[in-house]
Amino acid sequence: MHFLKDRGFVHPASSEITPRAVYEQRRTMLAALAAGGSGLALAAWAGREAMAQTPRPNKLAALPGQRSAVAGAATMERPTAYADITTYNNFYEFGTDKADPARAAGTLKPRPWTVAVEGAVAKPRSFDLDELLKLAPMEERVYRLRCVEGWSMVIPWVGYSLSALIKRVEPTSDAKFVEFVTLADPKQMPALGSRVLSWPYVEGLRMDEAMNPLTLLAFGLYGEVLPNQNGAPLRLAVPWKYGFKSGKSIVKIRFTDKQPLTSWNRTAPEEYGFYSNVNPNVDHPRWSQAKERRIGEDGLFAKKRATQMFNGYEAQVASLYAGMDLKKFF
Repeated sequence: MHFLKDRGFVHPASSEITPRAVYEQRRTMLAALAAGGSGLALAAWAGREAMAQTPRPNKLAALPGQRSAVAGAATMERPTAYADITTYNNFYEFGTDKADPARAAGTLKPRPWTVAVEGAVAKPRSFDLDELLKLAPMEERVYRLRCVEGWSMVIPWVGYSLSALIKRVEPTSDAKFVEFVTLADPKQMPALGSRVLSWPYVEGLRMDEAMNPLTLLAFGLYGEVLPNQNGAPLRLAVPWKYGFKSGKSIVKIRFTDKQPLTSWNRTAPEEYGFYSNVNPNVDHPRWSQAKERRIGEDGLFAKKRATQMFNGYEAQVASLYAGMDLKKFF
Protein backbone atom coordinates (compact mmCIF):
# COMPACT_ATOMS: atom_id res chain seq x y z
CA MET A 1 0.00 0.00 0.00
CA HIS A 2 2.32 2.70 -1.26
CA PHE A 3 -0.23 5.40 -0.53
CA LEU A 4 0.44 5.27 3.22
CA LYS A 5 2.59 8.21 4.24
CA ASP A 6 4.59 9.10 7.32
CA ARG A 7 5.86 12.60 7.91
CA GLY A 8 7.93 14.11 10.65
CA PHE A 9 7.23 17.27 12.58
CA VAL A 10 9.66 19.87 13.90
CA HIS A 11 8.43 21.48 17.09
CA PRO A 12 9.60 24.52 19.04
CA ALA A 13 12.19 23.56 21.61
CA SER A 14 10.16 25.22 24.36
CA SER A 15 7.40 22.64 23.97
CA GLU A 16 9.83 19.93 24.99
CA ILE A 17 10.99 21.63 28.21
CA THR A 18 9.67 20.02 31.37
CA PRO A 19 7.65 22.60 33.35
CA ARG A 20 8.98 23.46 36.82
CA ALA A 21 5.75 22.24 38.45
CA VAL A 22 6.12 18.84 36.81
CA TYR A 23 9.78 18.60 37.87
CA GLU A 24 8.77 19.32 41.44
CA GLN A 25 6.00 16.70 41.25
CA ARG A 26 8.59 14.14 40.16
CA ARG A 27 10.63 14.96 43.26
CA THR A 28 7.52 14.47 45.39
CA MET A 29 6.86 11.15 43.71
CA LEU A 30 10.40 9.95 44.36
CA ALA A 31 10.09 10.90 48.01
CA ALA A 32 6.86 8.91 48.24
CA LEU A 33 8.57 5.92 46.64
CA ALA A 34 11.33 6.08 49.22
CA ALA A 35 8.69 6.07 51.93
CA GLY A 36 7.24 2.84 50.53
CA GLY A 37 4.01 4.12 48.99
CA SER A 38 5.05 3.21 45.46
CA GLY A 39 1.80 2.02 43.90
CA LEU A 40 -0.38 4.89 45.08
CA ALA A 41 2.36 7.42 44.47
CA LEU A 42 2.88 6.32 40.87
CA ALA A 43 -0.82 6.41 40.00
CA ALA A 44 -1.37 9.79 41.63
CA TRP A 45 1.74 11.34 40.10
CA ALA A 46 0.94 10.08 36.61
CA GLY A 47 -2.51 11.62 36.72
CA ARG A 48 -1.22 14.96 38.02
CA GLU A 49 1.52 15.11 35.41
CA ALA A 50 -0.92 14.41 32.57
CA MET A 51 -2.97 17.45 33.45
CA ALA A 52 0.05 19.62 34.30
CA GLN A 53 1.78 19.12 30.95
CA THR A 54 -0.96 20.73 28.87
CA PRO A 55 -3.96 22.53 30.36
CA ARG A 56 -7.37 22.00 28.80
CA PRO A 57 -7.09 23.62 25.38
CA ASN A 58 -10.54 25.27 25.59
CA LYS A 59 -11.27 24.53 21.95
CA LEU A 60 -14.31 22.30 22.46
CA ALA A 61 -16.91 21.54 25.12
CA ALA A 62 -15.46 20.43 28.44
CA LEU A 63 -15.64 16.74 29.31
CA PRO A 64 -13.78 16.15 32.57
CA GLY A 65 -13.08 12.72 33.96
CA GLN A 66 -12.09 11.44 37.36
CA ARG A 67 -8.76 9.67 37.75
CA SER A 68 -9.24 6.01 36.85
CA ALA A 69 -8.59 3.23 39.35
CA VAL A 70 -8.20 0.63 36.57
CA ALA A 71 -4.77 -1.01 36.67
CA GLY A 72 -2.59 0.27 33.84
CA ALA A 73 -4.83 3.25 33.09
CA ALA A 74 -2.18 5.89 33.79
CA THR A 75 1.17 5.61 32.04
CA MET A 76 4.05 7.60 33.56
CA GLU A 77 5.06 8.94 30.15
CA ARG A 78 4.52 12.54 29.15
CA PRO A 79 1.31 13.04 27.14
CA THR A 80 1.71 14.09 23.53
CA ALA A 81 0.85 17.72 22.84
CA TYR A 82 -2.78 18.42 21.96
CA ALA A 83 -1.70 20.03 18.68
CA ASP A 84 0.04 16.82 17.56
CA ILE A 85 -2.76 14.51 18.69
CA THR A 86 -5.26 16.50 16.65
CA THR A 87 -3.23 17.09 13.47
CA TYR A 88 -1.50 13.74 12.90
CA ASN A 89 -4.20 11.12 12.41
CA ASN A 90 -5.25 8.04 10.50
CA PHE A 91 -8.91 8.52 9.52
CA TYR A 92 -9.13 7.43 5.90
CA GLU A 93 -12.73 8.54 5.51
CA PHE A 94 -11.18 12.03 5.33
CA GLY A 95 -8.02 11.20 3.36
CA THR A 96 -4.90 9.05 3.59
CA ASP A 97 -2.41 11.77 4.50
CA LYS A 98 -1.89 12.23 8.25
CA ALA A 99 -2.88 15.90 7.96
CA ASP A 100 -6.05 15.28 5.93
CA PRO A 101 -8.46 14.58 8.83
CA ALA A 102 -7.68 17.87 10.58
CA ARG A 103 -8.28 19.73 7.31
CA ALA A 104 -11.37 17.87 6.13
CA ALA A 105 -13.25 16.56 9.18
CA GLY A 106 -15.15 19.79 9.79
CA THR A 107 -17.97 18.29 7.70
CA LEU A 108 -18.59 15.57 10.30
CA LYS A 109 -21.71 16.24 12.38
CA PRO A 110 -21.33 14.57 15.81
CA ARG A 111 -24.88 15.51 16.84
CA PRO A 112 -27.48 14.12 16.69
CA TRP A 113 -25.90 10.67 17.05
CA THR A 114 -27.19 7.22 17.90
CA VAL A 115 -25.45 3.88 18.34
CA ALA A 116 -27.42 0.71 17.56
CA VAL A 117 -26.55 -2.36 19.66
CA GLU A 118 -27.75 -5.62 18.16
CA GLY A 119 -27.05 -9.31 17.66
CA ALA A 120 -26.60 -11.84 20.44
CA VAL A 121 -27.87 -9.72 23.32
CA ALA A 122 -30.95 -10.00 25.49
CA LYS A 123 -31.66 -6.28 25.30
CA PRO A 124 -30.89 -4.92 21.81
CA ARG A 125 -31.54 -1.22 21.49
CA SER A 126 -30.28 2.11 20.20
CA PHE A 127 -28.57 4.60 22.47
CA ASP A 128 -28.66 8.35 22.00
CA LEU A 129 -25.30 10.04 22.54
CA ASP A 130 -26.56 11.81 25.67
CA GLU A 131 -27.63 8.45 27.13
CA LEU A 132 -24.17 7.05 26.49
CA LEU A 133 -22.49 10.04 28.08
CA LYS A 134 -24.40 9.34 31.30
CA LEU A 135 -24.14 5.55 31.26
CA ALA A 136 -21.08 5.40 33.54
CA PRO A 137 -18.78 7.90 35.31
CA MET A 138 -16.25 9.52 33.01
CA GLU A 139 -12.61 8.72 33.71
CA GLU A 140 -9.30 10.04 32.46
CA ARG A 141 -7.10 7.28 31.04
CA VAL A 142 -3.58 8.19 29.90
CA TYR A 143 -2.86 5.51 27.27
CA ARG A 144 -0.04 4.83 24.86
CA LEU A 145 -1.15 4.65 21.23
CA ARG A 146 1.04 2.62 18.84
CA CYS A 147 0.33 2.60 15.12
CA VAL A 148 1.44 -0.09 12.73
CA GLU A 149 3.45 2.37 10.61
CA GLY A 150 5.86 2.78 13.52
CA TRP A 151 4.74 5.98 15.24
CA SER A 152 3.30 6.40 18.71
CA MET A 153 1.64 8.92 21.01
CA VAL A 154 0.52 9.19 24.63
CA ILE A 155 -3.09 10.38 24.86
CA PRO A 156 -5.16 11.41 27.90
CA TRP A 157 -8.53 9.97 26.87
CA VAL A 158 -11.84 10.59 28.64
CA GLY A 159 -14.43 7.82 28.74
CA TYR A 160 -15.30 4.61 30.57
CA SER A 161 -14.74 0.90 30.15
CA LEU A 162 -16.68 -0.58 27.25
CA SER A 163 -17.81 -3.32 29.63
CA ALA A 164 -20.25 -0.85 31.22
CA LEU A 165 -22.20 -0.69 27.96
CA ILE A 166 -21.87 -4.42 27.30
CA LYS A 167 -23.32 -5.34 30.68
CA ARG A 168 -26.29 -3.06 30.05
CA VAL A 169 -27.39 -5.01 26.94
CA GLU A 170 -26.82 -8.48 28.48
CA PRO A 171 -24.95 -10.58 25.89
CA THR A 172 -26.17 -14.14 25.44
CA SER A 173 -24.02 -17.28 25.46
CA ASP A 174 -23.74 -16.96 21.66
CA ALA A 175 -21.80 -13.70 21.96
CA LYS A 176 -18.18 -14.69 21.24
CA PHE A 177 -17.11 -11.55 19.37
CA VAL A 178 -18.07 -7.88 19.15
CA GLU A 179 -18.17 -6.07 15.81
CA PHE A 180 -17.90 -2.28 15.56
CA VAL A 181 -19.24 -0.44 12.51
CA THR A 182 -18.34 3.18 11.91
CA LEU A 183 -20.19 5.94 10.08
CA ALA A 184 -20.03 5.88 6.27
CA ASP A 185 -21.77 8.99 5.01
CA PRO A 186 -20.31 10.47 1.81
CA LYS A 187 -21.94 13.82 2.59
CA GLN A 188 -19.89 14.07 5.78
CA MET A 189 -16.84 12.04 4.78
CA PRO A 190 -15.35 13.28 1.51
CA ALA A 191 -12.85 10.41 0.99
CA LEU A 192 -15.39 7.58 0.98
CA GLY A 193 -15.16 7.56 -2.79
CA SER A 194 -11.62 6.19 -2.58
CA ARG A 195 -10.85 2.49 -2.97
CA VAL A 196 -8.42 2.32 -0.09
CA LEU A 197 -10.84 0.18 1.89
CA SER A 198 -14.36 -1.22 1.66
CA TRP A 199 -16.75 1.02 3.56
CA PRO A 200 -18.06 1.23 6.20
CA TYR A 201 -14.98 0.69 8.33
CA VAL A 202 -15.44 -2.42 10.49
CA GLU A 203 -13.40 -3.59 13.46
CA GLY A 204 -13.85 -6.36 16.01
CA LEU A 205 -12.73 -7.79 19.31
CA ARG A 206 -13.06 -11.13 20.98
CA MET A 207 -15.55 -10.97 23.83
CA ASP A 208 -12.95 -11.24 26.59
CA GLU A 209 -10.94 -8.44 24.94
CA ALA A 210 -14.02 -6.23 24.80
CA MET A 211 -14.75 -6.90 28.47
CA ASN A 212 -11.21 -6.14 29.64
CA PRO A 213 -11.30 -3.03 31.89
CA LEU A 214 -8.66 -1.29 29.75
CA THR A 215 -10.88 -1.36 26.64
CA LEU A 216 -12.22 2.17 26.63
CA LEU A 217 -15.27 3.73 25.04
CA ALA A 218 -13.77 7.18 24.55
CA PHE A 219 -15.78 10.39 24.24
CA GLY A 220 -13.01 12.93 24.75
CA LEU A 221 -9.34 13.77 25.19
CA TYR A 222 -7.48 16.35 27.22
CA GLY A 223 -10.64 17.12 29.21
CA GLU A 224 -12.78 18.00 26.18
CA VAL A 225 -15.10 16.18 23.79
CA LEU A 226 -13.37 14.42 20.90
CA PRO A 227 -12.36 16.58 17.95
CA ASN A 228 -13.93 15.36 14.71
CA GLN A 229 -10.59 14.20 13.32
CA ASN A 230 -10.02 11.97 16.36
CA GLY A 231 -13.26 10.03 15.94
CA ALA A 232 -16.06 12.18 17.35
CA PRO A 233 -18.36 11.69 19.04
CA LEU A 234 -17.22 8.28 20.34
CA ARG A 235 -14.59 5.71 19.51
CA LEU A 236 -12.68 2.80 20.96
CA ALA A 237 -9.27 3.01 22.63
CA VAL A 238 -7.74 -0.47 22.96
CA PRO A 239 -4.22 0.40 24.15
CA TRP A 240 -2.46 -2.96 23.71
CA LYS A 241 -3.42 -3.21 20.02
CA TYR A 242 -2.27 -1.25 16.99
CA GLY A 243 -4.22 1.95 16.51
CA PHE A 244 -6.37 0.82 13.58
CA LYS A 245 -8.16 -1.62 15.92
CA SER A 246 -9.73 1.34 17.75
CA GLY A 247 -12.64 2.24 15.48
CA LYS A 248 -13.76 5.86 15.25
CA SER A 249 -17.22 7.49 14.95
CA ILE A 250 -19.03 4.28 15.88
CA VAL A 251 -22.68 3.88 14.85
CA LYS A 252 -23.28 0.15 15.41
CA ILE A 253 -22.11 -2.52 17.85
CA ARG A 254 -23.01 -6.08 16.95
CA PHE A 255 -22.52 -9.21 19.08
CA THR A 256 -21.89 -12.38 17.11
CA ASP A 257 -20.80 -16.00 17.42
CA LYS A 258 -18.37 -15.62 14.49
CA GLN A 259 -15.17 -13.65 14.15
CA PRO A 260 -15.97 -10.44 12.25
CA LEU A 261 -14.27 -9.79 8.93
CA THR A 262 -12.58 -6.51 9.74
CA SER A 263 -11.69 -3.86 7.18
CA TRP A 264 -7.91 -4.15 7.09
CA ASN A 265 -8.03 -7.93 7.46
CA ARG A 266 -10.35 -8.05 4.44
CA THR A 267 -8.14 -5.75 2.36
CA ALA A 268 -4.72 -7.21 3.20
CA PRO A 269 -5.00 -10.37 5.34
CA GLU A 270 -1.29 -11.15 4.96
CA GLU A 271 -0.47 -7.80 6.60
CA TYR A 272 -3.26 -7.19 9.11
CA GLY A 273 -4.41 -10.00 11.37
CA PHE A 274 -7.59 -9.99 13.39
CA TYR A 275 -5.82 -9.64 16.73
CA SER A 276 -3.17 -7.05 15.80
CA ASN A 277 -1.65 -6.96 19.26
CA VAL A 278 1.42 -4.75 19.54
CA ASN A 279 4.31 -7.20 19.27
CA PRO A 280 7.93 -6.15 18.66
CA ASN A 281 8.74 -9.72 17.61
CA VAL A 282 6.29 -9.85 14.69
CA ASP A 283 7.06 -7.41 11.90
CA HIS A 284 4.59 -6.00 9.44
CA PRO A 285 5.73 -6.99 5.90
CA ARG A 286 6.67 -3.36 5.21
CA TRP A 287 7.74 -2.12 8.64
CA SER A 288 9.73 -3.43 11.53
CA GLN A 289 7.74 -3.34 14.77
CA ALA A 290 10.81 -3.54 17.03
CA LYS A 291 11.08 0.24 17.47
CA GLU A 292 8.80 3.25 17.28
CA ARG A 293 8.98 7.00 16.78
CA ARG A 294 7.15 9.11 19.34
CA ILE A 295 5.34 12.01 17.70
CA GLY A 296 6.55 15.31 19.15
CA GLU A 297 10.12 14.18 19.70
CA ASP A 298 11.84 16.12 16.90
CA GLY A 299 10.33 14.20 14.04
CA LEU A 300 12.20 11.71 11.89
CA PHE A 301 15.60 12.49 13.45
CA ALA A 302 14.68 11.52 17.00
CA LYS A 303 16.14 8.35 18.44
CA LYS A 304 13.51 5.63 18.20
CA ARG A 305 12.12 3.88 21.26
CA ALA A 306 12.01 0.12 21.74
CA THR A 307 8.46 -1.18 21.27
CA GLN A 308 7.06 -2.92 24.34
CA MET A 309 5.16 -6.20 24.19
CA PHE A 310 1.43 -5.48 24.20
CA ASN A 311 2.44 -1.79 24.07
CA GLY A 312 3.45 -1.93 27.73
CA TYR A 313 0.20 -3.49 28.98
CA GLU A 314 1.50 -7.06 29.22
CA ALA A 315 0.70 -7.39 32.93
CA GLN A 316 -2.95 -6.52 32.27
CA VAL A 317 -3.66 -8.50 29.08
CA ALA A 318 -1.13 -11.28 28.47
CA SER A 319 -3.40 -13.82 30.18
CA LEU A 320 -5.98 -13.30 27.41
CA TYR A 321 -3.61 -15.00 24.97
CA ALA A 322 -2.14 -17.77 27.14
CA GLY A 323 -1.18 -20.73 24.97
CA MET A 324 -1.73 -18.88 21.69
CA ASP A 325 0.92 -18.71 18.97
CA LEU A 326 1.13 -14.92 18.60
CA LYS A 327 3.04 -15.17 15.34
CA LYS A 328 0.26 -17.29 13.81
CA PHE A 329 -2.56 -15.29 15.41
CA PHE A 330 -1.07 -11.87 14.70
